[in-house]
Amino acid sequence: MRRVQESMTAIYAAQTEQLPAQGEWTYDDYAGLPEDGKRYEVILGELYVSAAPRPLHQRVITRLAFFLEGYLQESKLGTAIAAPIDVILPDKLGDPVQPDIVVIRRENLPVVGELNIQGAPDLVMEVLSPSNPSHDVRLKYEIYAEAGVPEYWIADPRERTAEIHVLRDGSYRLLGSFGEDEIARSEVLAGFAVLVNEIFPA
Repeated sequence: MRRVQESMTAIYAAQTEQLPAQGEWTYDDYAGLPEDGKRYEVILGELYVSAAPRPLHQRVITRLAFFLEGYLQESKLGTAIAAPIDVILPDKLGDPVQPDIVVIRRENLPVVGELNIQGAPDLVMEVLSPSNPSHDVRLKYEIYAEAGVPEYWIADPRERTAEIHVLRDGSYRLLGSFGEDEIARSEVLAGFAVLVNEIFPA
């Protein structure tokens, strides 16, 4: 993913209005973008765009969502939603962002609206993309912490690892980094655990 600095005239070929400058993008501007298979996010008023995810990336998301859904159906603690889904974080920190997977606990389900999620999820999972892993490791890491997301998972298909970060006094602290044959356990979702080997395809 890269910051969109160059002209995006092609995106709005049918429109004559001037595109917003970086730092001035709003949700309404975002809503006017085409459905072209790319992934768009607006963070602190700046537009970010990436190509459609690779198959491995999507397979890891599918596996994580499978384990989460099974756990949440049994525990009835909440719901999991996989991308694409617009998440509007508090104070327009991300307006909107599209996490790979979000979990909303039952008591917080009112933040799930008809069109998007309005508020901080209870847990966010991101699967690193080989094209730009720093987007999830640095930028979104800081944004999610500032927005008050209690728990943040980062799955790395290349290294076959899963990191869990938990919020402590407004900043993330590493709960654990888990490799193959190890079990990653959530703090926010008591009882949810997954063998790291089962997250990543062989």
